[in-house]
Formats: sequence, structure tokens, C-alpha cells
Amino acid sequence: MLTKSDISFIQPSRDNLKYLKWSYESIRKNGGPEPHICVADDFSSDGTWEWCQEIMKKDPNFKAIRNDGPTRLGHTILYDRLINEVATTKVVGIYHADMYLCPGALESLIKNIKPKTVVSWTRIEPPLHPDGPEKILWDGKTEPEDFLEEELLIEIPKFTQDKITKGIFAPWFLYKEDFTSIGGHDPLYAPQSKEDSDIFNRFLLNGYDLIQTWDGFVYHMTCRGSRFNPTLTEVGKESDEWLKQNMRSTRNFIRKWGHFVKHDKFMLPQVPHKYDIEFNVINGNQQILNILEPWCDRITIDISQERIDSYIKLEQPNTNFDLREKINVHEDSDIEISFDANKMSNNSYSYIQKWAEIFDGNDLEVGEFELDIFNIKVNRIKYYENELINL
Repeated sequence: MLTKSDISFIQPSRDNLKYLKWSYESIRKNGGPEPHICVADDFSSDGTWEWCQEIMKKDPNFKAIRNDGPTRLGHTILYDRLINEVATTKVVGIYHADMYLCPGALESLIKNIKPKTVVSWTRIEPPLHPDGPEKILWDGKTEPEDFLEEELLIEIPKFTQDKITKGIFAPWFLYKEDFTSIGGHDPLYAPQSKEDSDIFNRFLLNGYDLIQTWDGFVYHMTCRGSRFNPTLTEVGKESDEWLKQNMRSTRNFIRKWGHFVKHDKFMLPQVPHKYDIEFNVINGNQQILNILEPWCDRITIDISQERIDSYIKLEQPNTNFDLREKINVHEDSDIEISFDANKMSNNSYSYIQKWAEIFDGNDLEVGEFELDIFNIKVNRIKYYENELINL
């Protein structure tokens, strides 16, 4: 049977030492000395590494590594480094520095964790984001010095429910072997954003059970590591750094999966089939190429090579996909979609964003048909999402 000493908290951190200290104290206070805590300092300038060195001298189950910079690695890379190079326990969990471990959470995890099962605790959050059935909105404040700890401990029995729902979000825990067997996080999304949605899809496709317990909780101050990091912005205002990286990662998620992130109301991933799609576009331009390129596996477009080279020069640094292999390189594609860019409307673009759902929702057959401005030629029907499980 698992014990607390079989569990590691995996925590990258960048310039948020105040929250990291607060989180560490809650784990030791409400989880005891047994669970391991693995921290990666991502080139912080606020004394994070010095604090880590002090704690390692006092706490044998606290381990830390440092990215000496000057380039930020981000948690997409550092999560995996901590799991692969530092954690030695059977179970590992993705955990944020702005999370307070509530009493009883580890006992709930031990009760529910098993191979090929990913366990998420229920988040208790201040009302910074829209409400949802997968979390509890309760304003315990957004700074450690203001945290309403005593009030929270009184409320927890009221929040506790004897139920399990299907879904996944941080914090989530699983057997280390189940994480490493599919290759961990995809570095395509480094330094951050959408790496979680990507691996959640892959967990689901690999047959893992994604569950949320309602008798294990964290209080989550939300996004204090990046999106609302106080060194970059303020609570409720997304940092420019996060917005730019989120856009890059969103485009890469679409390139890989063929659709936006999808999940149900409890945050259980919804994964349409991945099709092999080629766009054949007339009356195109560089702006149209920028809009369309992520939404297909390859694109043939009637613009000059100079314009194509200009687009690739601008966009290639943002992706691991080789753009020269997908622009004006015609192959025997499974599905060919031809259209005139001059006829595109907002309605047409909505079709482009939903091809997977459209094809899944109809009795797709080999042949040709028209929809809106599109001529669609189906050469063969194959699904490729399972090829995306392992890195």
C-alpha cells in the first residue's frame, strides 16, 4: 500500500518565492514530513535558489534544481526534468507554488490512486475566473499575507462530498511510470501554456482514468506563477509575456490536434478524430496564409515564394513543425478542401475551425461534396489521434 513517502510534489518556480514558501509550509503542516517536494528554480532573481539551498539542509525530503539562465525554460520543460531527474517516488504530482494543501488531501489521494489513474483534487479559488461545477468559489484572498486560513479550515467540512467526478486539472497526480511511458510533456509548448491540455488528451487516448476527488482540496490563489505573476503584472490582468506565449501555444495545439482545446463542464477532455487535411486555396495572400496554416496538415496557396519565405521566417521560430514541409508541398492527402479566399466570411472561418467535429458528426464517405464555399474531396478516411499519444 502507498504511503505519504511514496508521493512527490513537482513544483517549478520563477520569481514567486513568497507563494512557494507559503505552499511549502502548507504541505509540511497538513501533509507531514513524509511526502517529497521537488522544486525547480527557473532563473529567479528573488532569492528562490538561496531559500531552496537553506531548506535542503533542513528537510531531507526537499530537493531542488536550478536553471542558471539566462533563458527561461518554463514549466513545460522543468516539470519533466523534476520528474525524470529528481523525483524518486512511485507517485508524482503537478503542483503550483500558489496552492495551499488542505488537511486530508493526501489521504484522499492514497485512497484513490492506482495505475493508469490520474487524480485531481478539488480547487477552492477566489472569484477571479468564471465559476464552474469542477471547482468551489470561495474568497480566501490572493496573497499569503491576507490568506484566511482559519476560516478556510472551518469551511472545508462543508465543501466535502463523498463523490468522484471525471475530469483533470492541476493539481494532478499519477504513477511516475504512467507519466514517463508516454514521454511526458511535449516541448512543442515550451515554455508554457497548452502543455497541460495536450498531455490530458494523451492520457485519455491512452486509456487512463481521469478522476477528481471531492474529499481532497487545495486552495488556489490562481495564476501567480505566470499569467498573474506579480513581477510581471497584477491580479486579474494577464501579463504580455503570457498572452504572447499563449497565442503561440494555441497555434501549435491546433497544428498538432486540428482543433481548439475541448473539454466538458467537469474538464474531462473531448478529443475529436485527427484527420489528414490539405487546403487548396486560390486568391490567397500572406495574411490568409497566416490564418489558415495552423488549421491543416499542408496547404497549397497561389502566392509568391517570396511571400511564403517571408511568412516562414516570421513563424518558424514559434513552432517545431517544419513549415517548409507543409506549404505548397502537395501530397496524396486523405481529405482535400479547395476554396477561394476572396469568398471567405466569418461563417466560412467557423467551418475551418470545426472540420473534425463536422466530419465526426456525419457519415463521411469517400467522394466529393460541397459545404459553404468549400469543395471537399475525401480520398480515404483514416484517424491519426492515437499516433499523438507518445512523443
